[in-house]
Amino acid sequence: MNTVLRSQGPSTQRARLPGSRAVISAGLLRHTAVALAAAGSIWSAWAQTSPPPATAPAPVPAAAPGAGEVVNSALNAPLFYQLLLGELNVRAGEPGTGYSFILDAARKQRDPLLYRRAVEVALQARSGDAALAAARAWAQELPGSSEARRFELQILLALNRVGETGPVLQAILKGASDADRNDTINAIPQTFSRASDKSLAAAVVREALGPYLKQPAHAAPAFTSIGRMYFVQDQLPEALVSARLGHTADPASPFPALLALELMERGEQEAEPIVRQQLEASSITTSTDTAVALSYARTLLDAQRNVEARVQLEKLTTRQADQAEPWLLLGSLQLQENALPAATASLEKYMTLARQAGDERSARGLTQAYLMMSQIAEKRQDYAAAAAWLDRIENADDIMAAQMRRASLLARQGQMPQARALLRSQPERRPEDARLKLVAEAQLLREFKAWQEAYEVYGEAVARYPDEADLRYDQAMMAEKAGKPADMEVLLRALIAAKPDFHHAYNALGYSLADRNERLPEAKRLIEKAVELAPGDAYILDSLGWVEFRMGNTARALEILQSAYGKRPDPEIAAHLGEVLWSKGQREQALKIWREGLLLSADNETLQGTLKRLRVKP
Repeated sequence: MNTVLRSQGPSTQRARLPGSRAVISAGLLRHTAVALAAAGSIWSAWAQTSPPPATAPAPVPAAAPGAGEVVNSALNAPLFYQLLLGELNVRAGEPGTGYSFILDAARKQRDPLLYRRAVEVALQARSGDAALAAARAWAQELPGSSEARRFELQILLALNRVGETGPVLQAILKGASDADRNDTINAIPQTFSRASDKSLAAAVVREALGPYLKQPAHAAPAFTSIGRMYFVQDQLPEALVSARLGHTADPASPFPALLALELMERGEQEAEPIVRQQLEASSITTSTDTAVALSYARTLLDAQRNVEARVQLEKLTTRQADQAEPWLLLGSLQLQENALPAATASLEKYMTLARQAGDERSARGLTQAYLMMSQIAEKRQDYAAAAAWLDRIENADDIMAAQMRRASLLARQGQMPQARALLRSQPERRPEDARLKLVAEAQLLREFKAWQEAYEVYGEAVARYPDEADLRYDQAMMAEKAGKPADMEVLLRALIAAKPDFHHAYNALGYSLADRNERLPEAKRLIEKAVELAPGDAYILDSLGWVEFRMGNTARALEILQSAYGKRPDPEIAAHLGEVLWSKGQREQALKIWREGLLLSADNETLQGTLKRLRVKP
């Protein structure tokens, strides 16, 4: 946007009439028809929305009012020619001259459409300075125009002149109506998202929002926007303080709660009370309130806090039974818990609402519902019904997911070779389909605990896609499952050498050594490296606690494992935490943790193996 428009002032051009060779060359004549249309379009829009200037001829009334009434526009010959000249020059590759004519016309007429056209011409010519000049002239001439201020703000940000945006932002906020001001405030972080100097942008926003922090109607969104400016700078404690202040200002406001949810995803668990209190204070009648409740349920599910997630989803489906998405999420959770009748009812309710909506999002959700209904039928060993649900899937992007379920149906009927052949035979419509087919086959083999075959398929995938760390990691995990710890170590060390920041590899190798009670100091060093790379990962903390326990540091192990389990209740972490408690003689606490783990996943191998080894029946 740094190009300077070449410009001849309108004062030197005004004397040259449209037929003059000095202005309209043979090349320009080729563009006359297009320019006439453009100038006419601009004028037509202007004439419909703007009052005629004082010098314009008075409109001639029609003989009789009605649909056929004719009203003359305020267009006069000099203005028409000026607009025509401007458009002709733009079309002929002389945007500077065209810009000057159009901007001069905008100033004469004090018209926002003409100012906007001048800004557009400058932006098309990649002249940010000229666009800014036109936007500022527009804002000065029409101080009540919010559109002019918004153009000015966007251009300043595009030019990376963040320090000049404060007065413009303040004017936009002041000019917004009370009904629209909160929407304007909420949009600020996104507007400033591309500013290179995040700290300066945050300072500008804080100053502009200062007056609204003490206004009850606007305080919650204002504090939230300030918090988001901290959030993008990774200043999470400051963002949390802003979310709390916004929540205090209006406990029912969804905006601080939405920020709190994002903070929870980044590991700030102290943000959770904001979300809970907002849900208690609100009636969950608006779409934004629903978004808070639904996002909170998803966050709980991601943390494997399924019981709490179910409570939230059941409240949401009771309060807003006509909202489709909560039913889909509830059905998914019920299926995961093997509550098949309840899952069926929830999914049927979702499908009814989604078909009524008929939008693209609902179409994708219906595919998920069909897949889950197929899985329910499969669990009931009704393979014909399971296949019938899959037959409903028509979206080409979801065909592979459907075929994976078909393959699972075949495998459950003892036809694993046919299941694998089905996946291999799928056409490759996109470049990524070849990889997807191999991953789908390996996942199917993992599901049926065919570890050696899964190891071999991942090996095939790695051979074709050697640069994909996830595939190499999965191959190493299958090597361990297949009883090949030496191969696993070789694969993980090669992965660490190729991807030194791939924390999963350090963790997996360290945990494998600790679990086998081998080379414990080396195992601890590997896991500590993983902690350094991903300090908030609960699974890595679990590994660290486990190696500390193996090394005899029971008190330290208990502290770490309790922290890991608090971050993410997980059956494997429960197995380790319970064993440490058991070893310390805290039997009741250990049994409580193990029971919780069994509720999360009754067939978890680590948990079941721990209970069997310790001969415990919780």
